[in-house]
Amino acid sequence: MDADERFGGNALKHRRLTDSAGILRRGERGHVEAAMERLTRRLPQVFVAVYTGALGGVADMRQFGFWLLNRTTFENVPADATNDAAILITIDPESKAAGMVFGYLLDPFLDEADTFECLSRGHAHWLEQRYAEGLVKTIAHLEVILCKRCRQARRDPEAFHRKVLPPAILADPPRPPRDRPHAADDPPTEITEVRP
Repeated sequence: MDADERFGGNALKHRRLTDSAGILRRGERGHVEAAMERLTRRLPQVFVAVYTGALGGVADMRQFGFWLLNRTTFENVPADATNDAAILITIDPESKAAGMVFGYLLDPFLDEADTFECLSRGHAHWLEQRYAEGLVKTIAHLEVILCKRCRQARRDPEAFHRKVLPPAILADPPRPPRDRPHAADDPPTEITEVRP
């Protein structure tokens, strides 16, 4: 089933820290936002977003995360920041599940093992309902990994070339121009199909 069919096709607007589940107290929110801001100061082209909410038994947290990342405009991020260089952490306290997804520009710098390692840093805290502590630990470890990969990329840029095609190539192929109506005295053009 397509993610839009499952979760909806509308564009969304969220703050970078959206606590729909209400699991963070006011003081805790400040600690999480400070960790998010610290990462963005060190890596200005990247931002972290957090979404907490009851996902109602969503079987595939990863699919939901990608859908949310692709559908959401985050309100409190720098104007030039795009979701292509964003990292989204999703927590469902009811199902005790968490996930992390990232935009395609980070493909050369992160993989599933990295996201698992980051989430593992917060897991024990989340089981004890210390969500803010877990998020801070997760984001801090993410910052360590990204800074390390940036140093590696400076030493060996070839190893970090994008693993995916640029957006212009991924876009739909250009469509042939529509047939223009023929004038009454203009014979229709014959089309010859060439096969290799």
